[in-house]
Amino acid sequence: MHVLPLIRTPHAMLPPKDKTTICFAHSAYQLKSRFERRRTGISCFEVRTDASLAERIGEADVLVISGLWRNDLLVEARKLKLIQSVSAGVDQFSGDLLRARGVRLASARGANEEAVAEHAMALMLAFYRRLGEARDNQMRRIWRGMISDPDRREDELAGKTILILGMGRIGARLASLAKAFDMRILGIRRNPPAARDGVDCVYPPSELEKLLPQADVVALTCPLTEETRNIISSRTLALMKATAILVNVSRGGCVDEEALSESLVAGRLAGACLDCVVDEPLAPSSPLWNFDNVLITPHSAGETRQYEENILNLLLDNLERMWRGEPNLKNQVV
Repeated sequence: MHVLPLIRTPHAMLPPKDKTTICFAHSAYQLKSRFERRRTGISCFEVRTDASLAERIGEADVLVISGLWRNDLLVEARKLKLIQSVSAGVDQFSGDLLRARGVRLASARGANEEAVAEHAMALMLAFYRRLGEARDNQMRRIWRGMISDPDRREDELAGKTILILGMGRIGARLASLAKAFDMRILGIRRNPPAARDGVDCVYPPSELEKLLPQADVVALTCPLTEETRNIISSRTLALMKATAILVNVSRGGCVDEEALSESLVAGRLAGACLDCVVDEPLAPSSPLWNFDNVLITPHSAGETRQYEENILNLLLDNLERMWRGEPNLKNQVV
């Protein structure tokens, strides 16, 4: 078994532009073809599977990747100088191992802030306007009649309180969209004074349990860290209103899925909108598929028609910074 040394190595310089090779590693994104349209003169290749990545990673000076990454790939990545993540989340990368090998890491923070915030709003609107039910009725050619019971009708966002856990770029953009729907905005952020405008009140994480009973919508836009892992647990779910909904557009690991399922079965939560789950793809045996009051999207919140271009803009910015010898990258993590 190969053991990676943990001796800190200084950040290495990239080769000259005409000697640099980029590997685009993603199962679906069209990064290579979009990159080649820019006529940069930089050599590149594309892999779409774990096996092909493991076979060719030794050729890459720069790696553009997210879900295909495994930390043991560093054993063969002898030329690697830069990893540009294609996602805002970077919890899959070992910072210690990257530092030990002198490999720099930058996230895609900001590349999908509009898309993910819009998706969160779309999930809320779909839930409260019962669009999933309407689509199901359409496919069955059923025209639903008027509903006498007000509690079973569609609902409005105006006047509701949304609690946003994570007031970074995505959370701040979600706040501005929610404000346009006349919602009351509460935010959770490590450094409350640094929060963006448009939020009614911002609090530190220590206030979470006091805020949960006020929220009609609890939206997760936070990174997955040791502090946020299972932040939605049996304890925090018990503090939420029975009429509240959970919206997760961050990482599946922020939610204890067993506790969520138990709350839904017991009727202690009105519903959930999930763009991410702990293990993706969601297993066919997962009970989350079976709830009428759960909306599931396949971690697609950031996948818009513009996403590849946004990633390439970040990549080229960081390449130019490295060639100029600048100490800091855009969205630098390591």
